[in-house]
Amino acid sequence: MSASRIQSHRRNLLRLLGAGAATHMLPFGIGRAAAADKLVVGVIYVGPRDDFGYNQAQAQAVAVIKKLPGVKVIEEEKVPETVAVQKTMEAMINQDKATLIFATSFGYFDPHVLKMAEKYPNVRFAHCGGLWTEGKHPKNVGSFFGYIDECQYLNGIAAASASKGKKLGFIAAKPIPQVLRNINAFLLGARSVDPKATVRVIFTGDWSLPVKEAEAANSLIDQGVDVLTCHVDSPKVIVETAERRGAFSCGYHASQAKLAPKGYLTGAEWDWQTPYTQIIKATIEGKPMVNFLRGGLKDGFVKPSPFGPAVSAEARKKSDAVKAAMMKGDFPIFKGPLVDNTGKTVVAAGKVLGQQDPLLEGMNYLLDGVIGQI
Repeated sequence: MSASRIQSHRRNLLRLLGAGAATHMLPFGIGRAAAADKLVVGVIYVGPRDDFGYNQAQAQAVAVIKKLPGVKVIEEEKVPETVAVQKTMEAMINQDKATLIFATSFGYFDPHVLKMAEKYPNVRFAHCGGLWTEGKHPKNVGSFFGYIDECQYLNGIAAASASKGKKLGFIAAKPIPQVLRNINAFLLGARSVDPKATVRVIFTGDWSLPVKEAEAANSLIDQGVDVLTCHVDSPKVIVETAERRGAFSCGYHASQAKLAPKGYLTGAEWDWQTPYTQIIKATIEGKPMVNFLRGGLKDGFVKPSPFGPAVSAEARKKSDAVKAAMMKGDFPIFKGPLVDNTGKTVVAAGKVLGQQDPLLEGMNYLLDGVIGQI
């Protein structure tokens, strides 16, 4: 690539960024070798890209990075968390010449991403949700995730404000730390409205089990739950079931508002374009792999869905005030004393757990007020 073409490339990129093409886009340095071709980025999804959930949220970010000059994106959807993902990664590397892979599903990390990273040390692997550890994992691997428990706390405010019986429901796939953190944050948000609010939780056992998710939703509603939320790959079935049964719902991953025009209150959404562009920026500039990347509302990693018509003015005001404090970094969710639902103190009185506290990344309990077992 000639010097004039490099300058033209730089000008086009800055023009794109300056035009506000992406809300949280960062300026890219052009530090790659003059003769280099486009950066080829591989993105792997565990489910369909239009699932109204986890995969759709990732795909929305990919739609943004596809527009970046100097970047070519290769996608593969419906890739299971088995050796199949290793084969997909190898195909992207060897056939498509990808040098950056976004492996977006939790179960891709160990052993699949780790194995491929050791085999291909010149390729970067960015994994969503995994816990990269210094001295344990390869330097060409990175982990990115968002503090979406902040939005789940806001979900809890809206849910408890709309609920008549203060019986809320949470349908979850697996009791891993990230899921437990969301459940507990949802409870704490609800209890900021009503200290007697409860959250009944059902674990389905896997990320995408639509039949079990529908059964769980109906079971919770039959128990008197009048607001549902979830942590599964696609909230579609749960939100639609709630709407059909006359219950409210809070969404997750992406917006499901159009699936429930009456009962959708708000939702906890990802804004993955922020970490995607940061990781691509570091790659293009030839900087070291970003090994551990986290952010919340104030960092542009997550966002709440717009309020639905059923959310009262009072609930909107309270939620907006808490969100403003979170945006300033002045609102810790987990502060003691906190007791789990077995009666054990898990956060001592006076102790505050900041969002980056490793104790939160390893959460293994459900708080008092959550009805269910791990």
